[in-house]
Amino acid sequence: MLINDNAYMNTLAGIKAAIREAQYRAVLGANREQILLYWKIGRIIIENSSYGNRFIENLAADIKLDFPNIKGFSTRNLRYMKKFTELVQDEEKVQTVSALLTWSHNRHLLDATNTLDEYLWYATQTVENGWSLSSLEYHVDTKNYQRQVLGDKTTNYQKLLPQPQSNLAIETLKNPYVFDFVEQREGIIEREIEAEMVAIVN
Repeated sequence: MLINDNAYMNTLAGIKAAIREAQYRAVLGANREQILLYWKIGRIIIENSSYGNRFIENLAADIKLDFPNIKGFSTRNLRYMKKFTELVQDEEKVQTVSALLTWSHNRHLLDATNTLDEYLWYATQTVENGWSLSSLEYHVDTKNYQRQVLGDKTTNYQKLLPQPQSNLAIETLKNPYVFDFVEQREGIIEREIEAEMVAIVN
């Protein structure tokens, strides 16, 4: 017979919440590593610009040979990595701001913003408010930066992460770039979630 009294239901709800939080933290960790890797690859591309225009195309083809099951290293995406590193040159800002967004969020901002300040403002607002990609697109399209920031340029990059219930958290959990990046994702994610659950218990 299934238990359905209030104490049990509360216990079950607590466990479910812990699982969701651990899942989010595990995927966020993978996402953070991916964004930092993309930034580092962008830096390598910039440092090797003497190879000329075909360098990125060759990289994409050769990476595909060694990692045939991993997406995200196409010529187009490698160009985004270069653009990312050209815009955000400070690794600390990558770790404290950019890495808290999905790659889809970052790519949209690379296309839609004109300056580092504008990029960082939208990125920070996304983290603080848990904006989904569609919400970010709306705020960019309605020129929130131009309307709100010119008179007040204060930012806080050390805000807490959005709650696992936020739209950004949900999109991070579903982010195809992360799951393509983590080639053997099932075992890795399971081990990370298990480690997070142990940390929660302890």
